[in-house]
Amino acid sequence: MKTDKENKGITTRAENYSEWYLDIIEAAELAENGPAKGTMIIKPYGFAIWELIQAELDHLIKQTGVQNAYFPLLIPEKLLQREKEHVEGFSPELAVVTIAGGKKLKENYVIRPTSETIMYETFAKWVRSHKDLPLLINQWNNVVRWELRPRLFLRTTEFLWQEGHTAHATEKEADERAQLMLQIYTDFAKNFLAIPCLAGAKSNAEKFAGAQTTYSVEAMMQDGKALQFATSHNLGQNFSKPFNIRFQTEDSSEKFAWQTSWGLSTRVIGGLIMTHSDDKGLVLPPNVAPIQAVIIPIWKDAITKKEILKKAGSILSELEKNNLRVKLDDRDSRPGEKYYEWEKKGVPVRIEIGPKDLEKNSAVLARRDEDSKTNVNLKNLADEVKKLLSEIQANLLKQAEERLKKNTKTVTTWKEFEQAIEENKFILAPWSGDAKVEAEIKKKTTATIRCLPADQPSKLGKCIYSDKPGKFLALFAKAY
Repeated sequence: MKTDKENKGITTRAENYSEWYLDIIEAAELAENGPAKGTMIIKPYGFAIWELIQAELDHLIKQTGVQNAYFPLLIPEKLLQREKEHVEGFSPELAVVTIAGGKKLKENYVIRPTSETIMYETFAKWVRSHKDLPLLINQWNNVVRWELRPRLFLRTTEFLWQEGHTAHATEKEADERAQLMLQIYTDFAKNFLAIPCLAGAKSNAEKFAGAQTTYSVEAMMQDGKALQFATSHNLGQNFSKPFNIRFQTEDSSEKFAWQTSWGLSTRVIGGLIMTHSDDKGLVLPPNVAPIQAVIIPIWKDAITKKEILKKAGSILSELEKNNLRVKLDDRDSRPGEKYYEWEKKGVPVRIEIGPKDLEKNSAVLARRDEDSKTNVNLKNLADEVKKLLSEIQANLLKQAEERLKKNTKTVTTWKEFEQAIEENKFILAPWSGDAKVEAEIKKKTTATIRCLPADQPSKLGKCIYSDKPGKFLALFAKAY
């Protein structure tokens, strides 16, 4: 018997966007809430998406000379106290272990909210000479930040991510690394996930606690809100000094290292959902789809079933030989039920083959991103499926780019600003650089400065809110 939720189906985006988002996660079997408040159980299909993200990004990161390592989950509380701004920034989100082995601990341990402190205690031992630099380390792990308003993938108490940490001999090298990783994230979002992003530096109010400069990659969701896709931080010497990460230069003098940290988490799966999905269910770019094509055999009786399944099996083998991720759905269910299930899971291509198709040595290809079907000869099936997957990947990117362009507005007056925010637009507007002005705009509209784009105009008019001259062109938006 179906539950009320199953009978209800998927809420439309127009009805309730937040409910639609949660319905997509449930319908596609991506994740569910864990027993502890704010935690998340990632189901096999959802985790398969994360594994594809991890494999591709790990490759891109390693191409830049970074090596993977692993550091402990538990951080002595005293280490977190070393960098004042850092501990103050994370203090409300910390989970602390005070009892272990049935006894109260003499020193508390913080469950890592991020690994700067425990890694840099070690970096101080690893770095002695300029020959030890640059030190380029990444780790894939889980972190815990006590989330007051959890939402699956977007904000959970525990989440998975990668966090890169580097040490350099000069400030220039550190900033180049931070910006290199920013570009890698931006390209990865566009080329692998079909998510176009805007990138730039964060304002001081929005930067990472303890960073000298934070760079951010911002994506637009279908409701017009921004999602912080990834961040890259130039930490300056804010951590190397308290953690005593020093090196001997070529002239035998001693200097503190310059550092960066950068990361991307499972929240990008939330970004995938909200960028591409529709009211029918999940829509996945082929690059990140655990199943790129599903084969649906259609039969009338036992005789045709045997013939159809035999051909479907050979199709499966042929497509797998072409390095495609394919599933053969040979269950004794009605074709329509199967179509509906795989549609909800966002499988990019559906391959239908029935008795009439078998007679013609052909199959029907249905694409998930559009309501269209084509007949193809089985001799050319692998090439046609590859071609279609490429078209779907490009089409999803094109749709997202058009949405971003259409819903990004440059304004010069406060009236235009307020109207654009009400319409859930991304807004490019002059800002004085005054933190008080930034705070007042946030209080009045709930919009925040997402980033200060790298390409700044040579001339700006007055600040959008104050009478002061505009110092930066800032990207404002409401955000997740």
